[in-house]
This record gives sequence, C-alpha cells and structure tokens, in this order.
Amino acid sequence: MSTNLQSSPICKLLLLFILQCIITTTTVAQAPAPAPSGPTNITKILEKAGQFTTLIRLFKLTQVGDQINTQLNNSNQGMTVFAPTDNAFSALKSGTLNSLSDQQKVQLLQFHVLPQYLTTSQFQTISNPLRTQAGDSASNKFPLNITSSGNQVNVTTGVMDTTVSNTLYTDGSLAVYQVDQVLLPMSMFGPQSPAPAPAPAKKKKSGADDDTPATDDSSPSADASGAVGFGGHVRGLIVGSVGVILFIALICL
Repeated sequence: MSTNLQSSPICKLLLLFILQCIITTTTVAQAPAPAPSGPTNITKILEKAGQFTTLIRLFKLTQVGDQINTQLNNSNQGMTVFAPTDNAFSALKSGTLNSLSDQQKVQLLQFHVLPQYLTTSQFQTISNPLRTQAGDSASNKFPLNITSSGNQVNVTTGVMDTTVSNTLYTDGSLAVYQVDQVLLPMSMFGPQSPAPAPAPAKKKKSGADDDTPATDDSSPSADASGAVGFGGHVRGLIVGSVGVILFIALICL
C-alpha cells in the first residue's frame, strides 16, 4: 500500500512542492542584503577601506567628517581627501595630538582636504601651493605642494614629505587618497619665530638732580622759620614798650 502511495501522481506533486519550497527558502536566506543607497559618506568609505580608525575618530570628534559630507552633498565643486593610515598617526611623536587645542585639531584635519575634486592625472598640471580647507596657503601658514612624476604623486608641506600610496575611492565628485604620513602644516609644526628682544631699560639722567636729596615739604625752610621767629620777637617788644609808656603816662597825670 505504501508503494502505491509513493507512485501516485498526487504524492509526486506534493513532494515536488515541498522540495521547491525548501530550495526557495534556502536561496532567499543566503542572498546578501542590497547595499544601502544614499549620499556620499566619508566615514563609511574609510570604514570599508580599513586601517583608518584614528582618522575616523578625529573626523567624528571635530565634526570635520560631517562638514565634508555636507559640502559634498550640497555642492557640485567636489573634494579631495588625503587619508593618513593608523600607522601614520602612530609614527607621530608621543603626545602630539594631545598637545593640540580643539581648534588646531580641526585645522590639522582640514589641511588634509582640498575643496576641489582632483584625479591623479590632474596633479601634473596644478599650481602650487594648493589651498586646503584649513585656509591661508602662505609659506608660513598652510602651504600644500603636490607634484607628480610618472605614477608617483609627492606631497610636501614644508615640514614633511610623503607620497600617495593608494587610491581608496573616486566617483567624479570625491577622491580619497591614502598617505602614509600625517600632513603637518607649517603654522603648527614648523620652526617657531624667535621671540622679540626685550626693550632696553631706561637710563637715569646724569646731573646734579641725581645727588640732590629729597626735600621734606612738610618741614618749613630755614629762611621761613627764621622770619617767623624774628617777627614774633619784634611784636613782643613793641607791645611791651607801648604798655610801659602808657603806664608812665598814667602815673604822671
């Protein structure tokens, strides 16, 4: 009886239906989720590339990452980012980042961002120094010089030199290039200007005034005290003489 059930068309259709359900369920479970679509996000790009945890942390701490994303998604100008690796930050002198103020950390990260989209081939024709998001490109401020020779792109700040070691991302609007050293701007890491010399001390005028002892204004001068004493004696004599004369006159009368 079991043989008849297995060979019946109804059983075969039922078995085929169950098998098809199992295959469909397995296929759906194994299918990867579609990549999330949305605006360009520098943090997600660096997370996907790996070895940029320090840069990501600084982008979040200073909100420079948000500034990059906002500008990318609200402008057609494009941007170029030089991304130092974790090893690049580890190679800095101990305590370097902690010694920077919040404003200096922002400027340091902005120094790694160009407000224009540049391909590696365009590096051959650009005019130096390039202006970064940090601002003033004067020689003692935030100058960034890029030269290209063959397949090698050199980056110079006046404090350090490095090369672009890899292209992490490019989409016609944003270019992200890996660098193996942190780009250090002149204004924060260059030689410090010498402190101005102190003003010379004022010299005392030479002359008799220097040796003249101070005069106590509260005490009367010798001439004044003498005049006062002499006048008092004279008045006393006059008053006394007048009194004697009046006394003699009364007696005589």
